[in-house]
Amino acid sequence: MSEQLATSKAGHHRWSDIMPEPMNPLLSRQFVSGEKGMAARILLKKGCIVPEHSHPNEQIAMILSGALEFEIAGEKIVVAAGELIVIPADVPHSAVALEDTEDIDFFAPPRQDWIDGTDSYLR
Repeated sequence: MSEQLATSKAGHHRWSDIMPEPMNPLLSRQFVSGEKGMAARILLKKGCIVPEHSHPNEQIAMILSGALEFEIAGEKIVVAAGELIVIPADVPHSAVALEDTEDIDFFAPPRQDWIDGTDSYLR
């Protein structure tokens, strides 16, 4: 299991208490998982590429700072600070960091591949 926090009970958490997990030289993440959903904080350096992938989880990405260019089902969409995007389950998508970016993602249900550490597309 990943060194992130996977829990199904109520609790108070701080991103500063969760060790960032470096996925590659340009991307690190932290996450907290409940029974039905997961929240993740993702830090991407400019130029970081998240390769095309899909998952059975609905995803809502909220950009806190910076900007990501998503490609979803062949359509390119730039999502900047203060904006959100909803990605339905099983829809192929990719992203490129146009600048250093802080992103909060919500997944439902939780990403089991992240919890298990079997998400090789990010590593």
